[in-house]
Amino acid sequence: MAGRIQEELKQTRPIGSLEEEAYLNLQRTSNALSQGIAELLRSQDLTPAQYNVLRILRGAGEGGLNASDIGGRMISRDPDITRLVDRLEKRGLVDRWRCSEDRRVVWTRLSQAGRALIEPLDAPLDAVHRRLLSHMPPERLRTLIELLEEARDGA
Repeated sequence: MAGRIQEELKQTRPIGSLEEEAYLNLQRTSNALSQGIAELLRSQDLTPAQYNVLRILRGAGEGGLNASDIGGRMISRDPDITRLVDRLEKRGLVDRWRCSEDRRVVWTRLSQAGRALIEPLDAPLDAVHRRLLSHMPPERLRTLIELLEEARDGA
């Protein structure tokens, strides 16, 4: 028996497989959950990818990271980290400098302006996360986390 996704998508043909139904549900759910975050970030003229880079750099500390390391830590992969960081640098949200040992490597760190922009977002983002998922009891959230990790392991 098909779940709600077929009705939500107004699809008249049966979904091809249980795996496809699970995938469609993941995509639909990801989109629904992302909307609240995107709206909050839009109020600060940030995209989710830009916020993700700023969050990663805050966690990296004063030493910063190179583009490859930033890319490896992104939640959603972005094929052009350099251009993304260029836009953040133009806004004064990150600082960049060339590595003295290897001039091909460019280091990036969160600037004071970047920190001032994202730190006030911590509490509102936490509130959005809670609003979106607090209807689920903790044991169901832990199960969901385990299932999503298992799905990623197979990807």
